[in-house]
Amino acid sequence: MATAQRETFRQGTSALDEARNMGTEAANKAKEAGAAVTQKVGEAASFVGKKAEDATSAMGSGMKSLAETIREKGPEGGPLHAAGSAVASTLESGGRYLQEHGLSGIGEDMAHLIKRNPIPALLVGIGLGFLIARATTRS
Repeated sequence: MATAQRETFRQGTSALDEARNMGTEAANKAKEAGAAVTQKVGEAASFVGKKAEDATSAMGSGMKSLAETIREKGPEGGPLHAAGSAVASTLESGGRYLQEHGLSGIGEDMAHLIKRNPIPALLVGIGLGFLIARATTRS
């Protein structure tokens, strides 16, 4: 009888070891799959970020081009010339800023602005939230 018990115990231990090995193997495969997914998500985020930066640069270029068009086709003198020139200068400097700094530069500048002026930034955020809430509840 003792021999049968030992054989049963040995078989149980063997089955337990096999189950443990299968569990370890499954965990390793899950880790590998997770790492692959993480890598793909990182690549996708990098691609989207690059495209957003490219679009921002293109927008800056378009703003500078519009400024040139306003200067070329605007009136030669008078108050409309002064207004057109001011608009063109603003568009040109904004376009240059977008081309040089991109979205990351805008984000950094916004963070610095909020750090320097926390109370007005908070009030602007509350005001924008209120306006967005009103706009979405009326639709």
